[in-house]
Amino acid sequence: MSIVVPKYVNKLIQESLAIEAEHAKAAGKIGYMARALVQATMPHKNPGLVPIWGRKNGNFSMVMQPGYAFGDSNEPINLGLPYGTKPRLVMAFLCSEAVKKGTKEIALGNSLSEFMEQLGLTPTGGRWGSIPLLKEQMKRLFSATVSFQYENDQAQILGGFKIASQAVLLWSPNPEQAGLWDSTVTLTQEFYDEITGSAVPIDMRALSALKSSCMALDIYCWLTYRMSYLKNPTEIPWELLAAQFGSEYKNLRDFKLNFLKQLKKVTAVYPSVQIIDGEKGLLLKPSLTHITKKS
Repeated sequence: MSIVVPKYVNKLIQESLAIEAEHAKAAGKIGYMARALVQATMPHKNPGLVPIWGRKNGNFSMVMQPGYAFGDSNEPINLGLPYGTKPRLVMAFLCSEAVKKGTKEIALGNSLSEFMEQLGLTPTGGRWGSIPLLKEQMKRLFSATVSFQYENDQAQILGGFKIASQAVLLWSPNPEQAGLWDSTVTLTQEFYDEITGSAVPIDMRALSALKSSCMALDIYCWLTYRMSYLKNPTEIPWELLAAQFGSEYKNLRDFKLNFLKQLKKVTAVYPSVQIIDGEKGLLLKPSLTHITKKS
């Protein structure tokens, strides 16, 4: 009896074979992500117009606060927090460009379609098209403030940053039409220091393969980072994973089912990672990070 393999699984397997066939650096596809946003990630779904939002990963916690603007009524308007896959892809692009080129000023290209192509997105219009959704998420991302804290018996470390000190987006309403000048984002010094001091290497092809799921993107970046220093098998309780990856879930069972579903996608593009669904949590075994020294 033949086994019917879902199309998306076949696609992930083929992309995995391509990744394995050529090291990321040789392919020019090595990228980076800010460590603070790998240890504790942005919202998966729209949290609404909340004044503050956060996640916790053991002794590390991260809080995001939205930016505000004045509307026609001269009252402050909550711009909302970034969520979903698009701000994650934008973050990976910004971090990668900053590390590779050693600059805080990141050129996005002189047309929207050019920038979206670099993110692996197809420009589409309409109310729910990729163009307005990307613009909205970038506005939320660049206006938000991130704070983090690490605390144990020996130390307390506090920090934070805004991602951009300035974003100049000069795109024409026609996504194919080039502007007179490139659109740019200037990173804040604090965020630039965070990236260049502790960036997590990733394979941009893996991000492209997983771009339909923000949880899969988060799991991939986290495992790549975690395997860079894991020395002994470690079981992480599902309750802690839910606090780190799924604070939106009210039911731990629902979180676990979706986490394992997304994990299958991740292991399809990162097959060398050794993970077992343990009795009380996820058992991680020391594995090669997805970006090895040979890359």
